[in-house]
Amino acid sequence: MNYSELVREAITLLDKYEPDKQSVDSFIEDSAKTLGNHPSADQTFITDTVYGCVVHRRLLDIVVNVFYDQNGKSLFKADRNKFGVVCYLAMFHLEDLGLEQFSRIIKSLDTSKMHKFLSFFFSVTNLTTWIHGEWSQIYDADYVEHKWITPLLRWRAEIEGLLDYLSKKMTKGSLPRKSPKKCTQPQKFDLTKPKPRPLPAPEPIPQQEKTKPVPMSTHRAPKEPQLLEDIKQKNHLKAQQVLYEANIQQFRCANSQKSEKTQNAMSQIQQNFDSKLKFDSVYSSGTPATQKMNNLPVRLNTTAILREGALYNRQMEEELNRLERLMQGANEPSAFLQWQKEMREKDLQEELAQVERRRLEGKISYEEALLARQRVLELNQHKAQLKKEETAELMRKYAEKRLREEEEMRELVQQVASGHKNSKAAKIKLQEIKQRIVKEVSEQSRELLRQALEEAQAELSRKFELICQIRAIESVPHNRQRFLDDTQTGGHELLCEMSLVELRERLARLREEEQREQEEKRHRIHEEKQSREQLLLEQLDTISMCRTAARHATAQKQEEKKKRLKLQEAVSMDERVMALQKTLEMKQQERQNKRERENAKANINKQIATQKVKSYIQEKQALEEQHWLQLEQALERQVQKEASRRNTSGQNYGIAT
Repeated sequence: MNYSELVREAITLLDKYEPDKQSVDSFIEDSAKTLGNHPSADQTFITDTVYGCVVHRRLLDIVVNVFYDQNGKSLFKADRNKFGVVCYLAMFHLEDLGLEQFSRIIKSLDTSKMHKFLSFFFSVTNLTTWIHGEWSQIYDADYVEHKWITPLLRWRAEIEGLLDYLSKKMTKGSLPRKSPKKCTQPQKFDLTKPKPRPLPAPEPIPQQEKTKPVPMSTHRAPKEPQLLEDIKQKNHLKAQQVLYEANIQQFRCANSQKSEKTQNAMSQIQQNFDSKLKFDSVYSSGTPATQKMNNLPVRLNTTAILREGALYNRQMEEELNRLERLMQGANEPSAFLQWQKEMREKDLQEELAQVERRRLEGKISYEEALLARQRVLELNQHKAQLKKEETAELMRKYAEKRLREEEEMRELVQQVASGHKNSKAAKIKLQEIKQRIVKEVSEQSRELLRQALEEAQAELSRKFELICQIRAIESVPHNRQRFLDDTQTGGHELLCEMSLVELRERLARLREEEQREQEEKRHRIHEEKQSREQLLLEQLDTISMCRTAARHATAQKQEEKKKRLKLQEAVSMDERVMALQKTLEMKQQERQNKRERENAKANINKQIATQKVKSYIQEKQALEEQHWLQLEQALERQVQKEASRRNTSGQNYGIAT
């Protein structure tokens, strides 16, 4: 069974099919009659392919239309059925045919067109995005995923080999063919016969130098673009695979723990951040001035006063707590520490409970999402089942209608065949039937016209009476004056309705309540402002006291520092310290001398190397000049030999003539 020829036959039948003039079943029956010379298996394959392409034309047109939109400039409209057949075989019969038969079918068609279409159709991005979405609008999403998308992605790796073969075949076909070289055929010289008188010696014909052939690299494409394209294609495929895996994987929203990779990355970032910190480095801005003359007062705002007051209060509380612990003993924990411990345990317990609640809420939402998805799937399946039943009912009705029409056509053919036997009687009978039909139609039309006229007259009289009634009603005078009672409600039977007087009273009460609230708020703001000013004054007193104590402590530290400096000066005058200082200076001087000697030695070596390089360059230039001189002399000798040889050959030719 040659599938390539069968596919071409199916494409030809699809080109002949006209859906506006004939149905699918009749076209298949007519096509089966024309395929009588083929075996039954081949006929079945062709008819199944044609019928499948017609039935699934909506699915195939989605792919082919987008393919033509992207690559339509280099394609013909006559090739639509070809691409449709290839798409149908890949979707429905790739498992039955196998990769070998499918490859033979593709190779038998146009190479460049098939390469473009297969690259477009088997693209992971196209299959998982817009093709899946468009097919899901026609069929159920799960059915599309398991029936077509997953098998096509599974065959993706084998199709890659076929695409590589097609691309190589395209590149081989695009290379220019080398024409065979023509060999030079020697011919005899057509020389004139010598005349009696001697002729002058002919001038020697200069011979052109043999040109070098064009190198093969001129007509051969470089390998680097092909390698870059292969690497780009592999990276693109890898990115598509990663995108596909990210699309099919579900989110793990209930997993609160971080992965090992994330923990390693966080630890690495923390280590890099810690390495940049320099807590142990020594930084000095110089010795400060012993006496500061700038003692101008700094004006503090409210925030600075409160912040500094809170700092001093906290320091005072810590100092008092420390003194109490020293007085009472540090072994017994205080009531505050016990209370603090209990509160921390309580907060930790509440936090853990809240975390557990969040985790459980996440799991609950995840389960609800799964249940909602199952409900949606069940609803879609129910809709699909109803759609299938409706389609089956329509197909049954259509089949019954076709059977009735065929039966009527058979009866009509039989009547026509019997009518040919007695044409005159049939014509007379037909004329009588037509006359009877015309008479009946005319009577029916007159009756219908009379009924329509009576109905129109009755409708017109009814409208005239209705208009008279409306005019009579409009002519009656109406009392349009209304009396408003402020104490009555609207009568809408609502619980919240009220009269106009009650509404005004309530609005007045609301205004009084609002004014009273504003007065209370103004009084409260005034009291808060006074208490805040009192608090600021107290904080300023506390700050001044703490600053005075800090100045005294600083003065004591300065005195202690001066005493420490005096002790250091006394220690520096010690003999052992001075001996060690001298030893250190000697070592430093020795290291400095050694470094200077090494630098001097390096400079000398550098000068010697420079001189050697210069002498080498001079010798090289002299050798090159001598070499070029020898080449020029050899060339002059060769030219002289060639000239003497030409003169000798000319003389011999003259003697011979």
